[in-house]
Amino acid sequence: MKSSTVTILCIACALASYSQITYPIVDTDVSDFYNNSTIISTPSIGSPFYGQDATYNGNQPSYTNNGDGTVTDNVTGLTWLKSMGGKISYHDAVIKADTMTSGGHTDWRIPTIKELYSLALFTGRCFGDLAVDKFIDTTYFDQPIGDVTIGEREIDGQVWSNTHYVSHIMLGDTAIFGYNFIDGRLKGYPKYSPMNGTPNKFYFRMVRGNTSYGTNSFIDNGDGTITDNATGLMWQQSDNGTTYNWENALSYAENLTLTDHSDWRLPNAKELQSIVDYTRSPGATSSPAIDPLFYCTPITDPNGNSGQYGYYWSSSPLQDGPNPYSDAVYFCFGKAQGLMELPPNSGNLQLLDVHGAGAQRNDPKTGDPADFPNYFGPQGDVRYAYNFIRCVRNTSTPTSIKGTDLGERIRIYPNPAASCFRVDISPEIELTELELSDLQGKLVQSIHASNEKEILIDVSTVKSGTYLLTIHSTEGSDSRTIIVK
Repeated sequence: MKSSTVTILCIACALASYSQITYPIVDTDVSDFYNNSTIISTPSIGSPFYGQDATYNGNQPSYTNNGDGTVTDNVTGLTWLKSMGGKISYHDAVIKADTMTSGGHTDWRIPTIKELYSLALFTGRCFGDLAVDKFIDTTYFDQPIGDVTIGEREIDGQVWSNTHYVSHIMLGDTAIFGYNFIDGRLKGYPKYSPMNGTPNKFYFRMVRGNTSYGTNSFIDNGDGTITDNATGLMWQQSDNGTTYNWENALSYAENLTLTDHSDWRLPNAKELQSIVDYTRSPGATSSPAIDPLFYCTPITDPNGNSGQYGYYWSSSPLQDGPNPYSDAVYFCFGKAQGLMELPPNSGNLQLLDVHGAGAQRNDPKTGDPADFPNYFGPQGDVRYAYNFIRCVRNTSTPTSIKGTDLGERIRIYPNPAASCFRVDISPEIELTELELSDLQGKLVQSIHASNEKEILIDVSTVKSGTYLLTIHSTEGSDSRTIIVK
């Protein structure tokens, strides 16, 4: 009787821990592998370019078209407008959100930049000013491009968030962070026209539900690591302290052993964005845009100014230009600097914060260090090509009970699924029971197992969303995330 009580307590603790994952990161959907210039076959462990985005599968994108002009993200629990309408000012967007009744709901809001970024897919591609493949699932979401008939570029399809930059860009402009689902970049855009002060207009995709999404829950583990219980990710507390090209950054992460863990990796773009703190910036808080629990190595910028902060590599590609495989995504935890001629045609080149701390841009994966820094694009983005690293790993706490990891001996597929999951069990495992629970720990379904090696779980009547499947065996218990479409 006592052992049964312990088991129940362990299960309850694990479900309570898992329920803390209020900020599940949606995968980037990247499945191709790249070197510095082309698509390659899947790298083997220990070979060059192993550990990039496509190596690891996170929470795969999964959406439900509700048939009423709204789309639900089954991973995040957020519900979105399928179509955005025309470009409007921020002021008008606030009024629009407050008065909307789409889908019979009145709790619509302008998304934060973390909510908005959850929709980004890095399978997109652009070619300079031209749209090629959008950085969003167009099966579910309408995403217009810029109107070239009125002088816009095709890539002028930026979508604004509700997240204002806490400092200023350019020569003192108020900025709002937005994501460009046409060119794959996250930047602070001027709220008002620098030319005449009139409100700028962008697209807005309204959202509702899961008001906790994007809120971190950091714990200092006291051993050089930080755990975010909201995402289920563990991070290096301090960066690596030096800069690498992309290939060497991948290798560094894959070979890192820290606090007895050797399963570290380079984070993908969306994982890395999850630890940006948009309430902080060098201009507003004299710090990088990250929680003070973390440490960022200071740098000297191209003008010789000390006390700046560098870029941090992600494992994700960004496809642009005639060689779409040459660049990878980075995040600016300090100023997103660029060399601008202001006023235009004045000959006065100034190194400015052009996109804001917390911006996401892209750098060449490699190059001669003597050629960097250099400058790129209409805002003269500073390019280093050699950037910092902050590694990440999945924590076992939210997904494992009693420390048991059944690993590849348990296979669940397809995942996501709409009607039925199949669970295959390795012969040496003696299964006893399976429990399907929601993210609040409420039991949805319980299946008694008499040591079967193949079990079908019917979820045809289960509401779409993310669930925890707990697998009990004589060895212990393990839990897996599954998504019902």
